[in-house]
Amino acid sequence: MYAVFQVGGRQYHATTGDKICVERLPQAVGETIEIGDVLLITDGDNTQVGQPLLSGAKVVAQVVEQSKGKKIIVFKYRPGAKHQRRKTGHRQNYTWLKVEDIVLGK
Repeated sequence: MYAVFQVGGRQYHATTGDKICVERLPQAVGETIEIGDVLLITDGDNTQVGQPLLSGAKVVAQVVEQSKGKKIIVFKYRPGAKHQRRKTGHRQNYTWLKVEDIVLGK
């Protein structure tokens, strides 16, 4: 059985036991969260598709880790202009979730 659900404006596909990386959530490590924005649930033969969401369906997940992603370099440059170079970096914050259960709706 797997589900397609939405967290932070992005859609994720997961089965029970999967670890997924989502944009940072305010929960602490070890907390359990319930994600109610479920778009699709399927278990082989039976498929339930929401319009746009499934009522009563939820994905139960546990926060495993809060981490930062790989650093990216942002370099802005204007050719032909003096002193028009700027170099900065960015590291995105992520939350790792372990999907514990997928609960069907009505």
